[in-house]
Amino acid sequence: MTRRRIELVLFDLDGTLADTAPDLAAAANRLRLERALEPLPLEVLRPLASHGARGLVGRALGLAPGAPGYEEARLQFLAHYEQALCVHTRLFPGMAETLQQLEADGRRWGVVTNKAARFTAPLIEQLGLHWRAACVVSGDTTPHAKPHPAPLLHALAACGVDAERGVYVGDDRRDIDAGRAARLRTVIAAYGYLGESPQTEDWGADHAIDTPLALLDWLDGA
Repeated sequence: MTRRRIELVLFDLDGTLADTAPDLAAAANRLRLERALEPLPLEVLRPLASHGARGLVGRALGLAPGAPGYEEARLQFLAHYEQALCVHTRLFPGMAETLQQLEADGRRWGVVTNKAARFTAPLIEQLGLHWRAACVVSGDTTPHAKPHPAPLLHALAACGVDAERGVYVGDDRRDIDAGRAARLRTVIAAYGYLGESPQTEDWGADHAIDTPLALLDWLDGA
């Protein structure tokens, strides 16, 4: 049976659409500097960038949720990040061209992220994408965040597209789990952060890409 043409491409934000790690790492290192600790190299913090405050505060200060001092550090981290969330953040190489070609091909695209709207909205605007995205779904848009399928189902409903005509691209296991639960086709952004144990073979995705532009070739054959 021939599968229906993909009309909507949904992207995760951190580690898939944009390289946000430098600004997230800077906020984490501010926590360390405030505690008279040496900053950590970007390559140490980069794999945790898709895991937000939990991952970055955990790596920067060795604090887990529920530990004494964790909540104070989490709020400090978020405040630091909010003040400078698009200083060094950029679209991944080839992503701008990918978005342009999607539009030229008559495909819509949107963003589904676990990042809270207070960060997502200004970041998407500062990247100059707010007027182009068919939808932007944040971590607090629905009652559940990924890996629950609710954010992706919300995006499909907002765009009036059924799951058979959509695909979700992400760089974390929870992205693929959420996409599969929403009955979307799924693509791993292997150029992204992937976490500290980037073993993607058992994630169950339909495809994996090493560059954003590689998505276009896959879409042509999907």
